[in-house]
Amino acid sequence: MDAPARPWPPPPPVGAYAEERELFRLLQNMLEELLIHKPDDPIQYMINHLKQNNDDAPRICVLGPPASGKTTVAMWLCKHFDAIRISQETLLFKEILTLTKEAKACKERKQKIPNALWANLIQERLSNVDCIKQGWILEGFPENQEQAWMLQSSGIIPRHVVVLYAPDTVLIERNSGKRLDPFTEEVYHTTFNWPSDLLVQQRLVEPEDLSEQEISKKLLEYHRNFPGVFQIYQKILKSINADQPSVDVLSQVLTYVQTRHRSAAPFTPRILFCGPPGSGKSLQAALIAQKYGVVNICCGQLLKEAVADKTKLGELVKPYIDSGYPVPDNLVMKILAERLNALDCVTNGWVLYGFPRDVEQGEQLQKSHIIPNRVFFFNLPYESIMERLSQRRIDPVTGER
Repeated sequence: MDAPARPWPPPPPVGAYAEERELFRLLQNMLEELLIHKPDDPIQYMINHLKQNNDDAPRICVLGPPASGKTTVAMWLCKHFDAIRISQETLLFKEILTLTKEAKACKERKQKIPNALWANLIQERLSNVDCIKQGWILEGFPENQEQAWMLQSSGIIPRHVVVLYAPDTVLIERNSGKRLDPFTEEVYHTTFNWPSDLLVQQRLVEPEDLSEQEISKKLLEYHRNFPGVFQIYQKILKSINADQPSVDVLSQVLTYVQTRHRSAAPFTPRILFCGPPGSGKSLQAALIAQKYGVVNICCGQLLKEAVADKTKLGELVKPYIDSGYPVPDNLVMKILAERLNALDCVTNGWVLYGFPRDVEQGEQLQKSHIIPNRVFFFNLPYESIMERLSQRRIDPVTGER
């Protein structure tokens, strides 16, 4: 038997299942891990990857110039997501890693720690079980393009990159009032964020390198290096103004890191419009169908077409339409399911309006495995609805409104 000219599309329940379980994203993540790590036994590696069940763990970089609030944001995200915070301070003074001694020696000699050493330190820390299970917040890394390339080549790819920014004058002024709690590592400020607890106030200390000359030097270096980092992460990067109340900054950061980037998974639009008569469902459906090439389906029109075509279901529906009685839901569902499962709808997608009109009809739609992936509710005042309906006119020749 000859093979068909084109593969048959999967039945609707299969597509809905794959979408609901995010199978494409799961396979994409596993493929990325295989290509990055190149394991000798890819099957066993995939099994271990699935057992870890950490695809939703946060992987976030918090970047920005000095005094922009990176530590405050990173610590708050760690508390919110129960993730592991990683920064220069934690790597050098709170972790027992094989390369920590070498990095500390550079620090004590007042030498710049090489990019390769930082990248290896981060890679070693992120390979620990807590980071794999809980996710991580990387604060202040990468600092330059070379570090970013090294992290990527090691398989360390963040899902979200948050970049805080503010005018240099604001940052210099903010830096002068910065205070650090040595016990909790919380960052406070003499003007903007002073603790109410007297014990905390007494133990606050000034961080190192607080002089205006030092901060100006660091700002200059940041502005020189940041464009290279931006070039690498621009598709997953969000810039947030740090010169506003901390509550607003944290809210904007959280909103961004909780969003998912657009998936490359095959997507068939299944759009449902709900709303009262006169809300514009038919007009918007026609515009959507014209722009995106989906099938425009009006439930009422579908019933009339079934009657006009004298199908078996149409013959059953005809008495109800002629007498002005509502068509039973089971008949509507059969006609609707037959149309939505047609090849053009399965291939191109559809936009539906006029059904369901109540909860029971909505439940029947789901039981038939007809599950929309976009639902819009049209809402407008009662007076506007009455005004639209009273002025509605129909062309008796074409049937257009």
